[in-house]
Amino acid sequence: MLKHLRITVDGKPYDVVVEDVTEDAGGTLYPAPGSMAQAARVAAPAAAAPAPAAVAAPPVAASGGANDKLAPLGGVILEVVVKVGDMVKAGDKVAVIEAMKMKTVVSAHKDGKVAAVHIKVGDAVEAGQPLVSIE
Repeated sequence: MLKHLRITVDGKPYDVVVEDVTEDAGGTLYPAPGSMAQAARVAAPAAAAPAPAAVAAPPVAASGGANDKLAPLGGVILEVVVKVGDMVKAGDKVAVIEAMKMKTVVSAHKDGKVAAVHIKVGDAVEAGQPLVSIE
């Protein structure tokens, strides 16, 4: 059964047409194609609602230089394997990031000496954030 209703949101009245489906308690889970088209039609609002204010995006982490190994994805640091002064080879594990219960091993991108470690266990990191610097 279709019902014509007027609702007020933040002081602005809107005319809507809805379908009362409470009479069909045990019917089909999904309505027949096209049967909801008329119920989905909404009359134009009596007064135009103001557009929501734009929300500023959070600052993006600065990308590092050629010596920096960057986080491949956002997550939480589970393990930091290297410290300043350690010698590493390309492919050596330097850290482990957990995201959505999946662990990602982060490997050194080149041979060299660890010049800086920018993270610690428990830190939240964003994709592209410098993790370690290797010279």
